[in-house]
Amino acid sequence: QIDQILIHQQIELLEILTSFETNNRYEIKNTLGQRVYFAAEDTGCCTRNCCGPSRPFTLRIIDNLGREVITLQRPLRCSSCCFPCCLQEV
Repeated sequence: QIDQILIHQQIELLEILTSFETNNRYEIKNTLGQRVYFAAEDTGCCTRNCCGPSRPFTLRIIDNLGREVITLQRPLRCSSCCFPCCLQEV
């Protein structure tokens, strides 16, 4: 059983040195600091670097045995409150 999770984004050296946006990767840990899941973003290079934080993405969450347990998808949407029908969703 997991009563709480901690999510840590993995630091990408290439991104730090070049400011070139890479696919984000995350470790999902329990309260003891043990990794229980791993999450990886799946987007294209152009999308990541042109759309910034509003970009669409697919996030695959994988358990320690390498099995995909859930997939989250966020479509390209607007981040402006002027268009409430087009706000972010996952």
